[in-house]
Amino acid sequence: MATWTDGEWRGWRAAAEEALYGAHGFYRRPEGPAGHFRTSVHASPLFAVAVARLLCAVDEALGHPAELAFVDMAAGRGELVTGVLAALPPGVADRTRACAVEVADRPEGLDPRVEWRAEPPRGVTGLLFANEWLDNVPVEVAQTGSDGVPRRVLVGRDGAERLGEPVTGDGAAWLERWWPPAAEGCRAEIGLPRDTAWAGAVASVERGLAVAVDYAHRAAARPPFGTLTGFRAGREVAPVPDGSCDITAHVALDACALPGARLLTQRAALQALGITGARPPLSLASTDPAAYVRALADAGSAAELLAPGGLGGFGWLLQPVGIAPPASTAGSALGGLLVDVPDHEEQ
Repeated sequence: MATWTDGEWRGWRAAAEEALYGAHGFYRRPEGPAGHFRTSVHASPLFAVAVARLLCAVDEALGHPAELAFVDMAAGRGELVTGVLAALPPGVADRTRACAVEVADRPEGLDPRVEWRAEPPRGVTGLLFANEWLDNVPVEVAQTGSDGVPRRVLVGRDGAERLGEPVTGDGAAWLERWWPPAAEGCRAEIGLPRDTAWAGAVASVERGLAVAVDYAHRAAARPPFGTLTGFRAGREVAPVPDGSCDITAHVALDACALPGARLLTQRAALQALGITGARPPLSLASTDPAAYVRALADAGSAAELLAPGGLGGFGWLLQPVGIAPPASTAGSALGGLLVDVPDHEEQ
């Protein structure tokens, strides 16, 4: 992309693409995403344990293939894939082909079993897991003008904004279907690039399950002024597209969903995978004090993952591909996710 000159205005999609993934972009910084914000992966090792359990459930649904794939999309510095490999039973770990997908270079010291790629492999048999990937797929931002017409929001490299031309074509059709224009000054993020990106990721799975986990909203509760924001060094900041901060926006997961998908909250998903946050019985403190302390710590970290107003409120989009219909998996961990989660827990 050409150098951004003073006085030049760009749409947010092009601006964020360069700021995040350009030669000197935010995601190429040596400290990695963990240096600036905390995801479920960083909050507790129980998240990787839950994903490992999900991979085992997919393995069962697939009939225990000779090679089982685990694809970690937007892998950061490999924290999730490392934790999943460590949590797998030996018999499953021995058959697992682990792959991390990330634009940054492979970090030093990563487990040699992990393949590092810029794009997901094709023909995956197993689990593709995308934790907080889609919120960093850049999108255009639209704002309703005084004439009632949604217009593209243009931004300078310093973060200043102004309204541009009306949104037309596929972008306008997406807004009409998924985030209809509201009153003057209201904003929306046009999620079409995310729909396309997710469809491409799902297409890489031949048999198994694709899962996207992210900040999310659904059609009945779109935020009237959008969600575009920045993060730097653990703090929320103004989104300035100069490469100094993360630029993120919540995801319309219902628009991304393909036929047969299931949407639910992280709280419901993790509970179905055995992460309950239950405190250990007090009697354990007298019979095995060390085990009691460990279990108490696990309960605390599980509570953070499950908190309805925090990480537990994240959306999970589950997309089965070429595996048995949900009814035949009832009673299994996978069936618990695709069939048995109570409706009131759905996002």
